[in-house]
Amino acid sequence: MSRFARRALFALAALVPFGLGRPAAADSFPSRTITVVVPFAAGGPTDTVTRLVAESMGRDLGQTVVVENAGGAGGTIGAQRVAQAKPDGYTLLLHHIGMATTPTLYRRLAYDPVGGFETIGLVTEVPMTLIAKKDFPATTLAEAVKVIRRDQEKLNYANAGIGAASHLCGLLLMKAVDAPMTTVPFRGTGPAMQEVLAGRIDLMCDQTTNTTEQINSGAVKVFTVTTPERLPALPNVPTSTEAGLPEFQVGIWHGLYAPKGTPAEVTARLSQALQVALRDPKLIARFAELGTTPVAQEMATPAAHRKFWLADIAKWKPIIQAAGQYAD
Repeated sequence: MSRFARRALFALAALVPFGLGRPAAADSFPSRTITVVVPFAAGGPTDTVTRLVAESMGRDLGQTVVVENAGGAGGTIGAQRVAQAKPDGYTLLLHHIGMATTPTLYRRLAYDPVGGFETIGLVTEVPMTLIAKKDFPATTLAEAVKVIRRDQEKLNYANAGIGAASHLCGLLLMKAVDAPMTTVPFRGTGPAMQEVLAGRIDLMCDQTTNTTEQINSGAVKVFTVTTPERLPALPNVPTSTEAGLPEFQVGIWHGLYAPKGTPAEVTARLSQALQVALRDPKLIARFAELGTTPVAQEMATPAAHRKFWLADIAKWKPIIQAAGQYAD
């Protein structure tokens, strides 16, 4: 799938430790509950992905894996908490593409957004959808673009704060249609979705894990998916290319992190559990319902994750700098 498959060949070497069996020093880990911090509000797309992964990982680890939401400041509040946590494997972070944009968006942080973490493995790459309130005066992307260009000063667009996936997607949308809108930040896309459903927000760009059920129920309008191909979960929704806006493409990847200094044998054990979770038929089926799939096993490793993450930081840096929008 997408970029992960193209990088899988370069990550094969990362599988060697797992072929040799579980590290002996990790035999006592874990011995108690593990907390996975989601740096966004409950009910949002990253929260949904995390809860599915946590449940499955917990079965392999033989311990409860709880999810704790610490939203705000574009995901940096939750990330800071994990970066400053004890590096013992019991406090983890599941974050999305914001981990690649934060180093540029934020010029002053109380933690190191790159050096403060150990990578555990990638999880999934989720497509985005452009949705609108039910009575938005358009039914196709072409019609929506006309309305946006005509009424840009009157329309409002929701996001989960600077650096959130919805913010990045909105930047690409407004650049593609050359029409800025009033943006309304929320503490997460869960609360933002409630405002769209209530008709108080006009538009939002969000991950399929948060929009598929609302789209299929008819609770919101949908104009496009930001993928090269249509999604099985949304077969009647055209791609941005089909809809006439090929430059409007973005996928939101997710990864699992531990604080810097977490022992290698612990991150290896966590990565092993993540790989088991991503093979779980129930998780795969639920991901499919939400319009996404797990990454290839080769990408759910610390080495492959770090390589991919650093490459995406380099990709987004000039885009953010050109936009001139910073969170601080």
